[in-house]
Amino acid sequence: MKLHIFPQTTPLAGTITVPGDKSVSHRAVMLAAIAEGTSVIRNWLPAGDTIATLEAVQSLGVRIEIDKHSPQAWDLQIEGRGLRGLRPPERPLDCGNAGTCIRLLAGILAGQPFSSVLDGSPQLRQRPMRRIIEPLARMGADIVANDGRTPLHIQPASLHGFDFHMKIASAQVKSAVLLAALYARGDTRIIEAGPSRDHTERMLAAMGVEAVTEGMCVTLRELETGDWRLTPLDMTIPGDISSAAFPLVAAAIIPHSEITLKNVGLNQTRTGLLDILRQMGAQFSVQNRSDSGGEPIGDLTARFDELHAVEIGGETVVRAIDEFPILAVAATQAMGETAVHDAAELRVKEVDRISRLAGELLKLGVDIRERPDGFTIAGPLRLRGAAVDSHGDHRLGMALAVAGLAAQSETQALDADCIGDSFPGFVQTMRALGAKIKVGE
Repeated sequence: MKLHIFPQTTPLAGTITVPGDKSVSHRAVMLAAIAEGTSVIRNWLPAGDTIATLEAVQSLGVRIEIDKHSPQAWDLQIEGRGLRGLRPPERPLDCGNAGTCIRLLAGILAGQPFSSVLDGSPQLRQRPMRRIIEPLARMGADIVANDGRTPLHIQPASLHGFDFHMKIASAQVKSAVLLAALYARGDTRIIEAGPSRDHTERMLAAMGVEAVTEGMCVTLRELETGDWRLTPLDMTIPGDISSAAFPLVAAAIIPHSEITLKNVGLNQTRTGLLDILRQMGAQFSVQNRSDSGGEPIGDLTARFDELHAVEIGGETVVRAIDEFPILAVAATQAMGETAVHDAAELRVKEVDRISRLAGELLKLGVDIRERPDGFTIAGPLRLRGAAVDSHGDHRLGMALAVAGLAAQSETQALDADCIGDSFPGFVQTMRALGAKIKVGE
């Protein structure tokens, strides 16, 4: 699929919703699968990555009723099988492109009494897995990998708790260890290298499992009376702040725009994007704050304003790690030189996001310079239209589409099918705000 993006000569305006949070959608399916009873999950994200998780869980014997009432949102009823009730899969579990799927499932499967294999796409096979294999092995897990990469061959093993001092801030690694700890004898303590997403801890708490957080330490204690019994979920998935990032930045850089996004997740471990944009001078307001399944939500309104350059590094990077492609687009319209540090993790995402981002933005006339752990961008710039490529990275594809709106002539975004990995209906949502985007062959 190819996107044709035309210069945006009119303001963006309107009220929209964005798809359910991808991180929460992954976790809701996996944790509901090992709960005791039937979970009800509304506004679940039916994207490429999350469907891989759903199908993997179904292959483990979990019955799921699906109400496909919208292309952007499904409602699920999941009949949990308890911690020890999953069934051996008949074939390797295909995790597609989803790093969250393979890493978190590895934590659950490490404690099962049967063998399993986790595999995925060529992209996923290039992503580093030692970061979960090594701590799980220290718990007693029996995992064989291909030089630290997928596929993962998991054999039955008895797990035990341990003290895990993380070398990198990673919610996926932390979550894999926490999920394995549900099956372990003894206490498990995770000492984080920095703040990371806490969706797993919040969801476990909502299901009756107390993972105690004290500063940068998360502890899951062994129950003296047997296994943890997870109570079923009854929740509505909040809108994904990572998906909201694209229309939000579009409104911030297209003159005279004002848009509102309803029911967006505002978990403080995920709002680094908003903090950075506020530092750049972007105008936001939040209304109707509430809570859903332990996750804070609210309505976000964004307005156009002149932006200025900032320095980005430290713990803020972790809280905005998925948003750097679109933050780079915001930087092209900011006065001065924006510098990103401490973001080497971007090089081991779906693609090397630093290298690919720099290569594609150069085509649009952006003054961007790569660094080992980030990049610098000088602005503001009048972008030129060009043919650009997502390289199979959904977030890069959407960021390039937003950049095209600020260009002086037509931009064509190639290989845009991957956008459905996280934001089904992206084009229709942007067009509802008045964006000049259309789909071509």
